[in-house]
Amino acid sequence: MTIKEIDVKSVMTKSNLPVSDFSVNPYVGCAHACKYCYASFMKRFTDHPEPWGDFVDVKHWPAITKASKYAGKEAFLGSVTDCYQPCEAKYKRTRALLEQLQGSGIHISIATKSDLVLRDLDLIRTFPGARVSWSINTLDEDFRREMDRGVSIERRLEAMRQFYEAGVQTTCFISPIFPGITDVDAIIERAKGQCNLVWLENLNLRGDYRARILNWVHEHRPELDGLYRDIYGRKDRTYWSELDADMRHYCAAQGMSYVRNDDTLRARHGEPPVVVNYFYHEEIIPSSRKEQLRQTRLCC
Repeated sequence: MTIKEIDVKSVMTKSNLPVSDFSVNPYVGCAHACKYCYASFMKRFTDHPEPWGDFVDVKHWPAITKASKYAGKEAFLGSVTDCYQPCEAKYKRTRALLEQLQGSGIHISIATKSDLVLRDLDLIRTFPGARVSWSINTLDEDFRREMDRGVSIERRLEAMRQFYEAGVQTTCFISPIFPGITDVDAIIERAKGQCNLVWLENLNLRGDYRARILNWVHEHRPELDGLYRDIYGRKDRTYWSELDADMRHYCAAQGMSYVRNDDTLRARHGEPPVVVNYFYHEEIIPSSRKEQLRQTRLCC
């Protein structure tokens, strides 16, 4: 693993995400090396010859001295990296950022595959409406190890439980869903007592990892070749339409709210989580809804 420290002018980047004003990434690259990582395109903006997943740049930025200007804004930590990947234990850049923003009134959402985030639980819970999500797309550790170098699924679920019991909003992010492999119902059953939200996102194959995933499926799950050829070769969305219908019925039977492309709903602690379908969300949600969704959240 190649680790380099770099200086940047700011870590707060204006965001194009529908429900976030800022995308915040204290690192470039990610040691979790997910085979399906959509952020691997970032490599071309670096000078690294190493493959994506084998290098990390540690960002150093001028301390944020006027954090109050972010009051009421939304920040998403971890849009193209994992803020709590292993090197965070040493460099503590995410913690430094949280300390600089503490008390500013900014709303934060954190996405991770790690339980290192537990170190900062007491700090995170001081932010208004703080939300932490863990990516979990399988309960099968063998498959998980094939796809990423993150901590085990059980460690992620345990971290989720501790945040939930501490009163922090938690999300089980079932992403990406591998057709014919990811058991969505089983994951929800395992996580539903310790999360406020469940997000569902389809596996979207593009860039250099498309061939990597299709080759893996062919080698390890050849019986799924036809399904993947239909979805990713012929652009047939029947699988996702059927899964949408199945999830709608499942959630109705379980007393869970089920919505599509809507980030405005929150289940209270102790209630069944809200399940949100984000299949092909980049095509369905126009960026013009950003302010509408943000205002709705602030009013809830």
